[in-house]
Amino acid sequence: MSESTPRTGITRHLGESRASAGADTGSKVPAADQALAILAHLAAQRGPMPAATIAQALALPRSTVYHLLAVMQERGFVVHLPEERRYGLGIAAFELSSGFSRQQPLARLGRPLVAALVDRLGESGHLAVLHGRDVLYLVEERAPRRPSLVTDVGVRLPAHLTATGRAMLAELPPPQLRALYPDRAAFASRHPQGETGATDAADWTYGRLKRVLAEVRTRGWADEDGEVTTGLASAGAAVVDHLGWPAAAIAVTFPDDAAPELQQRAVEGVREAAATLSRRISGGIR
Repeated sequence: MSESTPRTGITRHLGESRASAGADTGSKVPAADQALAILAHLAAQRGPMPAATIAQALALPRSTVYHLLAVMQERGFVVHLPEERRYGLGIAAFELSSGFSRQQPLARLGRPLVAALVDRLGESGHLAVLHGRDVLYLVEERAPRRPSLVTDVGVRLPAHLTATGRAMLAELPPPQLRALYPDRAAFASRHPQGETGATDAADWTYGRLKRVLAEVRTRGWADEDGEVTTGLASAGAAVVDHLGWPAAAIAVTFPDDAAPELQQRAVEGVREAAATLSRRISGGIR
């Protein structure tokens, strides 16, 4: 299968007729039809693609593809990588994906797994999805006699500071990650400005993020220690779909001085729960 060939039925689901430039006659809004076909095609790839390759794969005129990509770039649905002469999905496309996730499927499938994990460990757990450069919490299960966490349902936090966020960011292709974090300004602060005049965003660069995520990929799980709430640490693992894209992440939060045995059980627990949810959302494909 060639790199330019979609690996899912997404494009086919939008209609086989758009596979040729002349298929526009069957649509009352051909530009919308073609734009959706381009987005679906990009969503089925593991990384950004040249415009010419997109045009060839969809049998559309190059001029049409360039025009539509320019409009979608303005609206944030695609991002242009000039050095590579490629186009990939933008932040607005990620937000659409997160919007679907908020409409319950992930929460319904993930809540029993998080609840079972909390029962087993006696520590609080949660499930989150990527929402641009933030994580959005869909499920929060608090363990008995444990304090309330900031990771309540509906709360958004900077992805690069959380275990769930790091777990999901580590699954993104480098061009998509770079599109989310183009410069220092993309690293939002979690805490207000301190007495020294510095914030927790001041120490973050794209290079540091890449090093953190490389370690996450090597270990197969992510952590954070006091970066969300002082005195608490978290371990998280990514939930991926059948294409390997991060659909969500599951994490457990515990005192940062917890016994090593508990920390190890937390790591094993989130990895197991994330793998189970990955299989469930993929229909058993994984």
